[in-house]
Parts: sequence; structure tokens; C-alpha cells
Amino acid sequence: MAITANDPEHPDRATSAPSAEDFAGRLLASALATAETMSVYLGERLGWYRCLADHGPLTAADLASQTGTDERYAREWLEMQAASSILDVDLSTTPPRFDIAPGVAEVLTDTGSLDYLGALPQMFAASFARLPELLEAYRHGGGVSWEQFGADARESQAALNRPWFETRLAPALAEVGHLHEILSRPGARILDVGFGAGYSTLALARAYPDATLVGLDIDADSVDMARANAESASLSDRVTFEVAGGEDAKAHGPFDAAFAFECIHDMPRPVDVLASVREALAPGAPMIVMDEAVSAEFAGPADELDRLMYAFSIFVCLPDSMSSPPSVATGTVIRPSTLEKYALDAGYTAVEVLPIRDFAFFRFYELKTA
Repeated sequence: MAITANDPEHPDRATSAPSAEDFAGRLLASALATAETMSVYLGERLGWYRCLADHGPLTAADLASQTGTDERYAREWLEMQAASSILDVDLSTTPPRFDIAPGVAEVLTDTGSLDYLGALPQMFAASFARLPELLEAYRHGGGVSWEQFGADARESQAALNRPWFETRLAPALAEVGHLHEILSRPGARILDVGFGAGYSTLALARAYPDATLVGLDIDADSVDMARANAESASLSDRVTFEVAGGEDAKAHGPFDAAFAFECIHDMPRPVDVLASVREALAPGAPMIVMDEAVSAEFAGPADELDRLMYAFSIFVCLPDSMSSPPSVATGTVIRPSTLEKYALDAGYTAVEVLPIRDFAFFRFYELKTA
């Protein structure tokens, strides 16, 4: 018999314990979803989705020939994709021909679309490749660094955030009047801490052409990516990327504004970073933090956003943070109260949530210095 527990904070919410049969069904569905996710990794990395989007419908032989891959593997993958209703198949021809629907193609191949998720499996692939090290860390402490997770992790995060930075960041900031005014001042100096591939910094540079920007990131490979992106965007004259931690921000100041996009939760010592940034800011200048828009507190069963962030946390972000002791070990599920405590401990006077809505999975905070 199922036992029902009442939630005292939400008396209208009841949770029923699943039967063994029910949970077995759920776990099987999860296993199928995991297999589908990693099959997407194969299709994205091998260029199969892109080829189908550009040249489909195709047979397995066509796909293999056009992508320089093995036909037998291509056939098995194509059949699995059709069996999972990811791809369409025409069985009236011999051999069958496979195609990709426009909506599916947008999600998996259009890197400029706000619905793009083709790079999402890369993050899990990066972590799954490190399962032995993760098990060791879970048993004995320590962690797995961002550098160890490698190119898949770097490229995944950059690709997933890029369309939001390039299409939504400028209009979002323009709606925050006092901040837009500061960023628009001729000669404004803007700091971007933990910039990854640099797409956030470059978006700020495009939005504020009278500003100069400095990016600091501890990952040398990310800095190389960002410098190449700046050169490609013809913005190297106003944008400088340095291999340095946020705790070195004071040495690069003063700045009229500073940003930290989706990185505070990864930092082992965020208070030190925030304090150094505060010291690098001109009097009254703001620090803007964009981080996960998770719920305010842990309450057991959660929505999809919190669950996804916990997935990133246990496989990537928490191990990354704990790889550099001593670490506060925040994790991806960074609650507003946690960020506020870090900011106040770093000497900021107040923290406010900015009125920026519907920006992917993120919430924007302003850390005030006066």
C-alpha cells in the first residue's frame, strides 16, 4: 500500500511512494533517455545531424560517404534514431532513407537559435569520461578540475550560452536604466570574470562600442578560445583576455562595472574573488552576477530546472570546485541566499535581483558597492 506524506509547507501537495514496478518503469525510461542523449552526442560530434539537415533525406551509405564515417555504424545509429522518433524514416524505399524535421534540426544544429541544445550531451560526455576519478573523489574527497573535463565541457558550456549572449544580453541590459547608463559612458572599463569562450565579453563589447573590456579566466584553453573569437569578431582592439583568477581583479582595475556570468558557483573561494572585484571597482560601480535561477530553498521534489542543475552539480560543477581546496563547495544549485551571503562577506552593501526575465536558466543579481 502506498503511503502518502503531506508537505507542511504545501498542504495541497501530496507525495505518494512509488511501487517497485512503478519505479522500475521510471528507471527504464531514464536509461532510455540517457541512451538517446548520448546518441545525440555521437550524431552531433560526427556531423550526422548537420549532414541530414543540409542534404537529407539520406540512406546510411549516403550519410557515411558524405561524412567520412563507417556505413555499418551509421545504419545502426540511424535506425536507433528513427526507433526513438528523433529522425524520420521512409520505409517505402530500399534501402530506407532518413531525414530530420526542421524543428529537430533547429534544436540540434542551429547554434544561433535560443532553442539550441545540440551541445548539451557534450557536458555529460565530459563527466562520464571521468567516472573513475569522480568515484574516487566521492569516496575520499577532492575533485575533478575543469581542465580535466576537457574540450567537451568547455565547448558545451560556451555553445549553449552563446545564442543567449549574442541575441538577448544587450536588450536585457538596456532595460536596466542605471546600469545601461554606466556601461554606455565613453571610455567605460568593464571586467568580465570567468568568461569561458568569451562570448559574454564580446556581446558586451558589441553592445557598448565606447567601452574597453578585460576578461579574466584561469583556464588557459578557454583564454585561447576567447582570443580567437575576439580576433574573428574584429574586437581585439577593445577586448583583452588574460589567464588570471578573479582574485587578481584588483591588479587590473579600476573598472566602471564588473560581470561574472555563470561561474560564481564553480569557484572554490568565491568570497575572495568577489572581494577582489569590489576593490577593483570605481566608487559606486556595480558588480553583476548571472547564475542559475534555481528555487530559493531545497524542498524535496523539485522542478526540471533544479533537477537539471543538480545533474550538472554532481557530475561537473561540485567536483570542479572541490578540486581546489580549501573550497566552499557551492555546487550548481546556488540559492539566492547563498550568493547574498558571499557578497556581504566580500564587503558589498546589498544584493538586488535585476528585473531581467526569461533569460535561459539564469537570474541576474546586482551587488552594490555603495
